[in-house]
Amino acid sequence: MQQLIQLIMVVVILLITGCDKTPPNQLEKIKQKQVIKVGTLVGPSNYFQSQRAEQGFEYELSQHFAQYLGVHLQIVPFFSLTELFERLNSGDLDLAASGLSYHPLREYRFGPSYRTVSQKLVYKQGRVRPRSFADIDAPIIVIEGSNHALSLEKIQYEYPSLEWQTTNNLDEEELLQAIIDEEIDFTIADSHTLALFRRYHPNVSIGFSVTQTDHVAWALRDDHDDSLYALLMPFFESMNNSETLYALEEKYFGHINEFNYVNTLAFVEASNDTLPKYRAWFEEYAGELDWRLLAALSYQESMWNPRAKSPTGVRGIMMLTQPTAKQVGVTNRLKPEQNIRGGAKYLQKLIKRIPKNISQPDRTWFALASYNVGWGHVNDARKITKQQNSDPDSWAEVKKRLPLLIKKRYYRKTRYGYARGDVAIQYVDNIRRYYDALIWLDENGALNTSSDK
Repeated sequence: MQQLIQLIMVVVILLITGCDKTPPNQLEKIKQKQVIKVGTLVGPSNYFQSQRAEQGFEYELSQHFAQYLGVHLQIVPFFSLTELFERLNSGDLDLAASGLSYHPLREYRFGPSYRTVSQKLVYKQGRVRPRSFADIDAPIIVIEGSNHALSLEKIQYEYPSLEWQTTNNLDEEELLQAIIDEEIDFTIADSHTLALFRRYHPNVSIGFSVTQTDHVAWALRDDHDDSLYALLMPFFESMNNSETLYALEEKYFGHINEFNYVNTLAFVEASNDTLPKYRAWFEEYAGELDWRLLAALSYQESMWNPRAKSPTGVRGIMMLTQPTAKQVGVTNRLKPEQNIRGGAKYLQKLIKRIPKNISQPDRTWFALASYNVGWGHVNDARKITKQQNSDPDSWAEVKKRLPLLIKKRYYRKTRYGYARGDVAIQYVDNIRRYYDALIWLDENGALNTSSDK
């Protein structure tokens, strides 16, 4: 009997202590599992699988947050915004990191804003440009549950006859493609998504801005659990203070801020009409380089014109100087095969010259800038960057200092003196845009592969 009483007391004590135990909060659950689950929409500005690895602005930003927490990242990709929100609501995700902008009608907790975008009314070049919703004469198609749909709900009060529909079957890039294919007449896209898409589809045009400044932030469930939410502010503060956030912005969006319709259209046309004549040589002599990078460099230099010539005597499809041509074994700069082989060899030499502690893709961007203004001037800009207590091995940081080489108070203290560093920045940005476009065109089977050398 005594043993039975003792057993009952033990059970009661366990029940009492069990009742007093507070269930773990969200952060504690993450720490226990050593994994944070982040949902994102698949796309070029969020998350995508390249031939080498997973990439994307939101993906890398989430990686940094996982490291900040001391846990592993589990990225959960979605093709539907509705499904993303459903999984977030169910508790299956810790947060949504997908370029989402704050809206007061959304029943979520948004972290600190780390980017701003604007919503653009989009149509295909060739139709009369709409300058307001009063000019819209066909339905606007937007993604179900998106901020674009919320904007249209509000605008409907001012324009009651406005026609618009939502879809859950297409993502933002597919809607833009539907504009190109003339399957729909109008859609609304965020400015950064549109800028990425227009690199290879210049016929997508902007009618007008629907919003001016939307604040992009991560979304969490509004369940009164502050444990994870409370860490977002110090995390983004550390990302800003270390300029890591700026470096990520530059990596994915720094080269797409400017858009020129005529130049982009000419590039896309030349990719199909002119590039096939020389593609085999770009592929043959690229070596460890991506042949599409070599081709992008060549287009920036000569627009794939084998007889191109500058006033300073630089010549050929890769625009080699006479001393450089001699250095890389080119005897006739007007012969495109020789010139491509020499340009590839020279770029490879430049990349090898970049300090080994500089990682990719920054090594390539430094090398491209050196192809334009010379490694000496680029290294001068790195020294200025270091003097200003920033990272000389970061292209994002050195990019800010290269324009200083046109100012006497800076270049007079450098080894190699004056240089058009501002031109070098534009030069690298252009090549990165062309390179991005060639990757997309190639991987989507949109490049003409027939050659006629």
